[in-house]
Amino acid sequence: MAVLDLKRKLAILSDAAKYDASCASSGGTKRDSLGGKGVGSVDGGMGICHAYAPDGRCISLLKILLTNFCVYDCAYCVNRVSSNTPRARFSVEEVCDLTLGFYKRNYIEGLFLSSGIIRTADYTMEEMVRVARDLREVHHFRGYIHLKLIPEAAPGLIDQAALYADRVSINIELPRDESLSALAPEKDAGTIRKAMGAVRLGVDAGQEKGRKAKPARYAPAGQSTQMIVGADAASDGEILKRSERLYGAYQLRRVYYSAFSPIPDSTARLPLARPPLVREHRLYQADWLMRFYGFARAEIVGEAEDLELEIDPKLAWALRNRGDFPLDLNTAERERMLRVPGLGVRSVDRMLEVRRFKALTLEDVRRLTRGIEKLKPFIVTADWSPGALIDKADLRERVAPQQQSLF
Repeated sequence: MAVLDLKRKLAILSDAAKYDASCASSGGTKRDSLGGKGVGSVDGGMGICHAYAPDGRCISLLKILLTNFCVYDCAYCVNRVSSNTPRARFSVEEVCDLTLGFYKRNYIEGLFLSSGIIRTADYTMEEMVRVARDLREVHHFRGYIHLKLIPEAAPGLIDQAALYADRVSINIELPRDESLSALAPEKDAGTIRKAMGAVRLGVDAGQEKGRKAKPARYAPAGQSTQMIVGADAASDGEILKRSERLYGAYQLRRVYYSAFSPIPDSTARLPLARPPLVREHRLYQADWLMRFYGFARAEIVGEAEDLELEIDPKLAWALRNRGDFPLDLNTAERERMLRVPGLGVRSVDRMLEVRRFKALTLEDVRRLTRGIEKLKPFIVTADWSPGALIDKADLRERVAPQQQSLF
């Protein structure tokens, strides 16, 4: 086997990591090295893999695999054992050196580390834990660490990983259990859920109040997961229903949706073309409605249905529920205001603050939002009423062409 230099390894293993979308770094514990000991912090940074926190901050992470060798044969994965792809493997020391070197050059803010399965799940998880432990204890790294957990690994190894990492994630992989069994025979949906449940118990214990002893720092930024969209026949309603259950059962910080990407020499059981990227985008918008806007999944889409691709799910809901509009922005409760197409959390909160001192006018709304025309059919202000506009037969055509995003 040819010996690869570090640059070539980095090219292979960073490219292999691009299929994992769950690499946001929001919610970590604030740390720095201002006391004179340690390297790094969780503030600032610019660089390699860009993710975004809920408050809009751009986060940069070194996003790599420990190795893309893998003994599993997941049909949808380019790194499966039967795939003819260039292989590489980092040593623990190389990952630590890259992380520290890139951080000191201000390229990154932290590390996102995943891996193919080499030898066994336990052996691979041990190597990943060694990376995190050496960064924290040997090099005193204060930056952000996100570890992708291997659900088949021993519970003790998963616990160790969560004690060193800010966030951990376990991929649910596919919306349907039967699809996982067919396309990833070495993986088991029950094992994945059991591991996610164990992480939730650890996170809950670390956040328990009223304990005399300070609890261990256990994945303070919580856990996330990822589902592949379009690799099986699951509808958007099925996908979001599974997400709704995952949020409820495991208190996940985030479910990520990754549009299936066809890979070379794949099985005939997989589609030949990727789904439209706008489908992935609409799923993220619907997910946002469930997490921050008070929508239940059933309000957004039926279990057997798909989201509309032409308009965002919030506008689609409003057009189906015209009887809830127009809404008086000077008297409506926050929860109802959040359901107006075009109004986001920040703009609603600003309006609530303004209306403590004066009645909201159309000009006030214009200043506090990104656009007024798409809002006008759905709102009432001190100087504006849409009249019968909400009942117009061509209302969709009036607002849809202007609808660019959820917010």
